[in-house]
Amino acid sequence: MMVCEYKPGLEGIPAAQSSISYVDGQKGILEYRGIRIEELAEKSTFLETAYLLIWGKLPNKEELETFEHEVRYHRRIKYRIRDMMKCFPESGHPMDALQASAAALGLFYSLRDLHNPVYIRDSVVRLIATIPTMVAAFQLMRKGNDPVRPRDDLDYSGNFLYMLDEREPDPLMARIFDICLILQVEHTMNASTFSARVTASTLTDPYAVVASAVGTLGGPLHGGANEEVIQMLEKIGSVENVRPYIEDCLQSKSKIMGFGHRVYKVKDPRAIILQNLAEQLFEKFGHDKFYDIAQEMELVVEEKLGSKGIYPNIDFYSGLVYRKMGIPTDLFTPIFAIARVAGWLAHWKEQLEENRIFRPTQVYNGLHEVTYTPIDKR
Repeated sequence: MMVCEYKPGLEGIPAAQSSISYVDGQKGILEYRGIRIEELAEKSTFLETAYLLIWGKLPNKEELETFEHEVRYHRRIKYRIRDMMKCFPESGHPMDALQASAAALGLFYSLRDLHNPVYIRDSVVRLIATIPTMVAAFQLMRKGNDPVRPRDDLDYSGNFLYMLDEREPDPLMARIFDICLILQVEHTMNASTFSARVTASTLTDPYAVVASAVGTLGGPLHGGANEEVIQMLEKIGSVENVRPYIEDCLQSKSKIMGFGHRVYKVKDPRAIILQNLAEQLFEKFGHDKFYDIAQEMELVVEEKLGSKGIYPNIDFYSGLVYRKMGIPTDLFTPIFAIARVAGWLAHWKEQLEENRIFRPTQVYNGLHEVTYTPIDKR
């Protein structure tokens, strides 16, 4: 049997062929279906971008209006799922609640008609529509409140913000939130997308695919990093403490959250857009002192580690944007999941087109021909 070179984390090893997104980490380029992320952030909406990723083309006006209408129609969740969520512990992390809820959704739509385009479309619409409702519902229920019903007259992002506190959001805030979802919707073969494709390759249902990906996204080395960025900024406390904190991290070889990326060796293009969005929010709704700390951190880290290609990634500024919107820190990663669901579903659909179950090999480094020792002689 051929022995392959072992790469920890499968670094640099292709796991699939995909036409969904493209990254050039040396030049700081991110494209969805060939369109630069900067152009989509300026001109598109989240649902239009989701359609682009999943069906491979920008929709015409009628196609987009139909898709938007379908998503609005499916925003509500079944009362049994809502009742189940009421039993979750208030101290539980929203990502765990979301993973359980996404998996439970599959119980109500268990038909696995994976060769039926109608089933695929219905599943896409239902997941994109209901995931935000479940996130908002758990946020309110863990405080002892009933969830807020979706409003059909609000767009996708505005409706989610409304469901968090039953207040219609400022238009600028809703638009910025929509751009944030565009920035987070897809990013090639990251850990959660790989998890989604592995699960999809078994030909299970898309709800299990999303649930497995949500579980992967929740880790601090993946989607959970944006929460830890805010905790880090709170710990630093002031601009004056930034340099000592960075130097201490370097000396102890501790990870500086929000910096560095497996792919990007320049500043993450999504971080550049997010920084601009944060400044728009601060201009209208007031400054955040944590932004001053973040800017100083970027300067010091570039001074110390820029030669090694370590710059801010998407997690560094996304938390500051959500914090200014009044969103609780532990909802940052569930919001990441709200966006990334569309990316996972695009990969699910692509996986089904030429499916082969994932079955990687391993490099065995254990013992051979070990003699069994009876229990009375151990």
